[in-house]
Amino acid sequence: MKDHLLELVRGLDPLAGRNILREYLQARILEGLQRAGAMSALAFQGGTALRFLYRLPRYSEDLDFAVEGARESYDLRAWMTGVAGQFRREGHEVAASLRDRGNVHSGWLRFRGLLSEVGLSPHGDEVLGIKVDVDTRPPAGAVTETRLVRRHVSVRIHHHDRASLLAGKLHAVLRRPWAKGRDIYDLGWYLSDHQWPPPNLALLNAALRQGDPSAVRLTGETWRGRVAERVGGLDWEAVNADVRPFLEHGVEMVGRGELLGLLAG
Repeated sequence: MKDHLLELVRGLDPLAGRNILREYLQARILEGLQRAGAMSALAFQGGTALRFLYRLPRYSEDLDFAVEGARESYDLRAWMTGVAGQFRREGHEVAASLRDRGNVHSGWLRFRGLLSEVGLSPHGDEVLGIKVDVDTRPPAGAVTETRLVRRHVSVRIHHHDRASLLAGKLHAVLRRPWAKGRDIYDLGWYLSDHQWPPPNLALLNAALRQGDPSAVRLTGETWRGRVAERVGGLDWEAVNADVRPFLEHGVEMVGRGELLGLLAG
């Protein structure tokens, strides 16, 4: 495996190499979760899901899931331990940890020394962490699908459908307490694809009410205006600075005016 990783990052600058290396590890983690039977309980969502399923041209840091299936089989601790064991058998120094307080459980796989071994860091003990977040009490209304994905490995992924993925991103844009440029980039990417279906409003409204029971219900006529208000008040330099390290070579962030134009329909 390490020889393969060396080939993947050969000749790349450290930033691009880290993105590629992280994505490969994400793919292997997805493969391990599938092998452990996790996809019977979990549905893939978020930016990394967009990249694996629909080739979003930006890299992502975390793997995000919602418990949408067989809840009785849910065991993130056992799954993370099993995936870590697989990596150790391949010669990696990796530690698994879990924080399972609250509704969102966060698991970590931390690879010590791997960045140095593939020539991406001068520090022999630098750690590369991959985070797995699971919403164990997701809002109601998501629609799920299953499809085969070939990205570094072949894996059959249970995931939110396109309308539900867009609803999840809109919720992040509207409710995240800070301006995350990756959310805004993804929003522009969604809206630029005129074949993408409209958001799953049942899911979006359920998510908004979950955080604020008094939230005003959004409709097909009002959600664009609400999102435009949020986008219009953002610090665009901060938005660009956040997303720039994760974009593929040659890919640009949409401008604020262009994004507002897309929201205007």
